[in-house]
Order: sequence, then structure tokens, then C-alpha cells
Amino acid sequence: MRISFVLSVLVSSWLFSRCTDSQSSHSSSNARLKPTAIEFDGTSYRLLRYGEPYFIEGAGGVSHFERLKECGGNSIRVWDDSDAGQLLDEAHRLGLTVMLGLWVEREMEGFSYDDQQAVARQYERIRKTVLKYKNHPALLLWCVGNEWAQGANNFKVYDEVNRLAMLVHEIDPSHPVSTAISPDSKRAVWLVAKRCPAIDILSVNAYALTDQLSEFFAQGGWKGPYIISEYGAPAYWETPVAPWGAPDEPTSDQKQVFVRQFYPKHIGSRPPNCLGAYLFYWGAKQEESHTWFSTFDEKGHETPIIELMQELWSDQKAANQAPVIRALLVDGKATTHRSFASSAMLHEARVETSDPDGDPLTYEWEIKFRAARTADYVGTQRPAIDGLLTSSDTPSVSFRLPTQAGAYRLFVNVYDTHNHVGTANFSFEVK
Repeated sequence: MRISFVLSVLVSSWLFSRCTDSQSSHSSSNARLKPTAIEFDGTSYRLLRYGEPYFIEGAGGVSHFERLKECGGNSIRVWDDSDAGQLLDEAHRLGLTVMLGLWVEREMEGFSYDDQQAVARQYERIRKTVLKYKNHPALLLWCVGNEWAQGANNFKVYDEVNRLAMLVHEIDPSHPVSTAISPDSKRAVWLVAKRCPAIDILSVNAYALTDQLSEFFAQGGWKGPYIISEYGAPAYWETPVAPWGAPDEPTSDQKQVFVRQFYPKHIGSRPPNCLGAYLFYWGAKQEESHTWFSTFDEKGHETPIIELMQELWSDQKAANQAPVIRALLVDGKATTHRSFASSAMLHEARVETSDPDGDPLTYEWEIKFRAARTADYVGTQRPAIDGLLTSSDTPSVSFRLPTQAGAYRLFVNVYDTHNHVGTANFSFEVK
């Protein structure tokens, strides 16, 4: 009886093992057949692209895809489906993938998740988008919403994000679903972990908070994979602020130094459960200023961050480097902001700069109103004010103060002869 019992246990264990191995093998096979899948090896998660490990080395933006490919990047992030077909096609032509955003309306911008008709319209819009692009060969994964949890007091938004994620899974089981939040506290992470079980990957626009991600994930109960969906220059909500509320913007070289220090620790080291990251912003974008997050200017000149990303992504240094800005001096002093009493006197500004390759340099100076915290704060660049600069094409200039009281910035761009630009600006107030 004893022998019979032991044999029975051994046979049962063997059958269970075979069954488990078969299920595991079947699951692994299914994952490897999908365009994109998530694999857990018992310790941490990783992303698979047609069965092969795929670590995201990408950037958010809608332009300069060829340059991203040349630098060694492999993916782009877009926040909504505007021009999605064209962007997906261009990415596919270059062998890039796309993290495609499905825009979720935000309570802080006036959307109500108690408005059932508005919620239904959003659901239908997203359903049509997923149906339209689910089979595109460049699609890597979906991102349901961006920073929708900020200022959200109605918990229904979390339930709706989960319902939308379930919808995406139902229509398209071949691509994972993420959502992007700012992990400014354990609260948002906890609520996503608790109320959005259909989310496969948590994307975080982390910036300086990246150092605290492990803590936020542990406190919030997120144990799954994550993507750093935005990183780059120190953000304007993270830098010192002038008394009138204007944040101090780092120079292009200070931004490069910051990313050089950030990347190896948080991305290049391939932390457990990290599936990759997207630099913000690959292109030109007005946000606090037209230079803050921009890695290109409006004419396509490249800032020093582009050559850095080439080095980080491909381990290849650029053949020619951007101008180096060491300091911006106003009236002989290196300062990031200053308050002036209104007067007609002239002030002096000088940029201390050099070029690593000895290229000749040209200069462009301009004074603009500081962007207000309205629609133009993010999207529309303020025009330059004419008549204040005595010259605008030399390393030193004289300038008059605007007659109208308010907050301004004095910008300088330094160009070499190889399509590069260095940027710096000085924030000032006229009383």
C-alpha cells in the first residue's frame, strides 16, 4: 500500500509537471508569435518583439525620425492618433517602432467622468483608433492616456482607463497596453495598481522623480514592468524659480550633462522590470520656452543632446560636436535671473562659448515675453520684440529694457557650420 501510494504521488507529480511545462511552453510559444509580448523569467520582466528581447531606446516626437535611426534609437512615442497613419508608415520604413498614444481626456482640463455621453464618445473614438491601427507592422504597444491622473479627484477616471485597456486587449491581443502617469506620489501608482488591473506596463513621466521610483512602486504596490516614458532636461517645475515665478532654464550644455548622468543609472544599466525609455522631446516644442525641452530648433539645428544620444544608443561619438556654452553674462555677471527697475539705460550681455572642432560660430539674440500659463504656455511660441537689441549677430550685445512691465527672457543661439546650435537664456523682470 505504501509503495502504491508513493508511486501514485510520483505519477501525479510527473503528470502535473508535464502539464505545467506544456502550458508554459505553449504560453512562451504564443508570446514569441506575437509582434510584442511581455515575458517574465521568474525574477523580472522583459519585452519581446517577435520573440526577440527588445529594449526601448527611443524618444517622443513627430519629426526627425531618420536622425533618430542614425543615432541608434529604435522607437518613438506619440501621445495621440493625430497623423498616426503617416507616422507609423514613416517609422516602419526606417525600421522603428511606435508607442501609440490613445488620448484620454483629463479632469484638470474640464472633462467630467460623470458625463456618460462624453465618456461614451471617448470610448468609441478609442475603439475606432485601435481597430484602424492594430495590425500596423510598426506598432509596438498602446498607451492609454497621458498624465490623466494629475488633478483627478473623481476615481471614475481610473475605472474608465481600466475599461479602455480591457477594450484594447479585446480588439488587439497582440500588443501590450500601458498608461502614462507622473509618479509624483505613491497615490497615483497605488490607484493604478488597485483599479487598473488591465494595464500591462506602467509608463512614468519621471524626470527627477526617477530616483524615487523603486520607493513609489513599493509603496504603491506596482510589481509589474515599467517604461520611463519621459526623461530629458531638468523640467521647469524642478529648477530654481525667480521671485516673479519664472523658472531658471539650464543651458544646452547643462542639459546634456544632466542626461549624461541620468541615462547610465536609470536606463543604460537595464534596471529590473524596466523595458526602456523615451527621451523628451525629439524635435522643437514650446513649453515654458521654445528651447526648454527642444533637442532641435525650428530650423532643424541639433542641440548637444542629439550627439549625446548617438553616443549612448550606438556607442559612436559624433564626428562633429555642437558649440559649448560656458556662461551667459549680463552686465558682467553670470546670473540666471534678475529684476530691473524700468529705465532707458543700456545693458550688456555676453555669451562665453567655444567650439570643440574649431568651427566658426555665429550668434542670434532675441528678447521675448515669458510665455503665460495659458494655451501658449505649451503650444505657441511668443514673438521676439523688435528694437531692443543694438545688434544680434555677435557674442556680445547691448540691449534696452522693454517699456512694458512684466516678465521676459533674453535668448542667445550659437551656431556652428555643421547644423548644430547651443542655447542659453536669461530671465528678467521689468518693474
